[in-house]
Amino acid sequence: MANKIRLDIVTPERIVFSEDVNMVIARATDGDIGILPGHAPLVAGMAVWPLRVLQDEGERQISVCGGFIEVRPDKVTILASCAELPEEIDVKRAEAARTRAENRLRDISPDIDMARAEAALQRAIIRLRVAETTKIRDI
Repeated sequence: MANKIRLDIVTPERIVFSEDVNMVIARATDGDIGILPGHAPLVAGMAVWPLRVLQDEGERQISVCGGFIEVRPDKVTILASCAELPEEIDVKRAEAARTRAENRLRDISPDIDMARAEAALQRAIIRLRVAETTKIRDI
């Protein structure tokens, strides 16, 4: 167990992931961090970005929509506004969300909340990236 660290990913709706892993690579708001067992305690904001999880079976990515990461020497907890495992991502829905966000960003109108449209576009792109990465590995 000394060469593993517990990773829990929690959203308001559910526990998305809870397993012992070898390493976690996350994008915090101030840059990427690699977390191994025994890591120094840390709390940081998370960017919308694929979370990389290294396990004995290989690497997997998880789509994370921002939130917070708490690191302790034996456990990593991610509190995210949303998170999805690759096999849970509805690619058609993510593509539709990307298209909607792109259209909103093209429509320069006082009715459009540009920051919200940009955030929606980024979330859709990350979801599609995670789904595509998994598809490539499955071939």
